[in-house]
Amino acid sequence: MAQHAAETNPARLGPAKREETWQRLGNETFDLVVIGGGVVGAGTALDAATRGLRVALVEARDLASGTSSRSSKLFHGGLRYLEQLEFGLVREALRERELMLTTIAPHLVKPVSFLYPLTHRVWERPYTAAGLLMYDTMGGARSVPGQKHLTRAGALRMVPALKRSALIGGIRYYDAQSDDARHTMTVARTAAHYGAVVRTSTQVVGFLREADRVSGVRVRDVEDGRETEISAAAVINCTGVWTDELQRLSGGRGRFRVRASKGVHIVVPRDRIVSESGMILRTEKSVLFVIPWRNHWIVGTTDTDWNLDLAHPAATKHDIDYLLEHVNSVLATPLTHDDIEGVYAGLRPLLAGESEETSKLSREHAVARVAPGLVAIAGGKYTTYRVMAADAVDAAAVDLPGRSQPSITDKVPLLGADGYHALVNQADHLAAEHSLHPYRVRHLLDRYGSLVNEVLATASGRPELLKPIEHAPDYLGVEVVYAASHEGALHLEDVLARRTRISIEYAHRGVDCAEQVATLVGEVLGWSPETVKREIEVYKARVEAERESQSQPSDEAADALRSAAPEARAGIVEPVS
Repeated sequence: MAQHAAETNPARLGPAKREETWQRLGNETFDLVVIGGGVVGAGTALDAATRGLRVALVEARDLASGTSSRSSKLFHGGLRYLEQLEFGLVREALRERELMLTTIAPHLVKPVSFLYPLTHRVWERPYTAAGLLMYDTMGGARSVPGQKHLTRAGALRMVPALKRSALIGGIRYYDAQSDDARHTMTVARTAAHYGAVVRTSTQVVGFLREADRVSGVRVRDVEDGRETEISAAAVINCTGVWTDELQRLSGGRGRFRVRASKGVHIVVPRDRIVSESGMILRTEKSVLFVIPWRNHWIVGTTDTDWNLDLAHPAATKHDIDYLLEHVNSVLATPLTHDDIEGVYAGLRPLLAGESEETSKLSREHAVARVAPGLVAIAGGKYTTYRVMAADAVDAAAVDLPGRSQPSITDKVPLLGADGYHALVNQADHLAAEHSLHPYRVRHLLDRYGSLVNEVLATASGRPELLKPIEHAPDYLGVEVVYAASHEGALHLEDVLARRTRISIEYAHRGVDCAEQVATLVGEVLGWSPETVKREIEVYKARVEAERESQSQPSDEAADALRSAAPEARAGIVEPVS
């Protein structure tokens, strides 16, 4: 009976669901087709489904495989936007941060403290304090502490890693952080829970038209090459940096252009920077974050124009040197290239403005009905994805039959949120029941929330799955199995790079545990020994290409190396034409 219930669970994005969703895409008529499985696409599918609309979400690669797995992993108001006097953007983002912490995703989004080191006497403290006071009060109710002023000695006690000469004092403030890929995937699964048809490895290769209006899309399953047509009253393009490419495919002109800005982050071990708090550092162009991340620090980000491969932006030696140089300017014990465990590069979809400097381009989003039946949305920031999604569905309402209901996603917790706090209080009992250490259960709770019971049930009769992965002990074998059985992972890369963060949290980048993980995934997905071998080879080639690209001096040289590596999804067409 339990097995049958699991199979009929609409949020279970497992192998059995793929054929069912393929048939549904070709046979049903939808109110909306959402293109793009990043956070905005997943959020749009959830927004539409909870309004009672029939919605399909298609993604060419994996959920969060682009920008939405490569952010700074913060839900933040954007302190620097206060200086640019973008008060509306900051207020909106802080409201979203509060919603995430309290209602929508308390299991996935957590408070995180930052030290703002002061370097100028007299004017800087009152100026910064005034800005932070606005930051503290603009978001309405607060789930994080307010600012705290520190002397130089107090700041150095909080962050002993700083050079004494790097500051004259400091102010501590709070924001929030989340595993972006896990959050996006959970949004998509929540959309499926409310009835959305969610399918990855499903690439839009054409648009359907009736007279002058868009009436759906043609899609290809990039795993097996099959094609089908999806009929819909409206289509929403949520493809981020691919917005212009999809716009060209639709045959129409866009109302706005999107430019890609590359942001690179490095990951270093926690013990290399002795600190109780993250840091925000000013640079000549923007700000640099040092963000606590489990047993690591994330240092980022860069902000440079990118005109090369959109799927695999490559970090260069120059990018990495830039980050090291700026963080080392304040650290008593400098970081070296040898300290780096992981590197990742993502592309921000910025609305193209007049300025040539990407850091000056707007982070506000734009929505346009670019043709009857076709809406595009781009820009914005991860934190405000829910607002963007609501705006996109509102814009599509004119093409929908009947009257559209208002957005309610500010009241809809993501899967795993309900019951999370009670389970945190019961963590010791849960640990004893499964013979796990309580810290391990708390780690699982912060990744799955109240779905933890479903995760642990996956190990029923297989106690070996509750053991840590041999070369990535932060994760259990059952998490890998669950990624393939419930979370839509179709390739080794999906598990190592997004369902877990092994690819950036270990110096081996996932290579040392690739065989163990691929074997576990293969059991769920029915891989042959040859497929397991190929998945490992493709993943290792990807890691090798990324390592080599990170020693190159220029974007062009790095891109050439990274782009030459094989694709996990060999059937993908890039660019679509």
